[in-house]
Amino acid sequence: MKKEFICISCPMGCPLTVWEENGEVLVSGNTCPRGKAYGIQEFTCPQRVVTSSVPVRGGEQSMCSVKTDKPVAKTEIAKVLAAIYGASVKAPVKVGDIVIPNVDGNGANVVATRRVLDRKK
Repeated sequence: MKKEFICISCPMGCPLTVWEENGEVLVSGNTCPRGKAYGIQEFTCPQRVVTSSVPVRGGEQSMCSVKTDKPVAKTEIAKVLAAIYGASVKAPVKVGDIVIPNVDGNGANVVATRRVLDRKK
C-alpha cells in the first residue's frame, strides 16, 4: 500500500510517496535526505510533539504552557495528554523545567515552555 505525505522537515514541502517493497520502506519525491527519513518515520511509526498547558499553584499566571521535549508515537498521544491534564506545577517555574518525566515510557519528558514567577504577596 502506498501512502502520500507532505514532508515537513524543511521549507521545501516535498510531496512524498512511501511504500514497502520486499520488506524495505521506499520513498520517492524527496529532494533531501531529511525527506527520506521523514517519510520512513511517518510510514512506520508516526510521531508528534505534544503541546498543552498545566495549572500553576501560587503563580503570577494561572497556567503554564508545556510540551514534550521530543516527539512521541501518535498511539501514545492520548496517554500523554491524560498525564498532562492530571498534572500541575508550583511556582516558580522556569523554561525547561521537567513537569512530567518519561511521560510515554520511552524517555520523552513534558517540559515547561514559559516562565511563571511566584505570586506577589
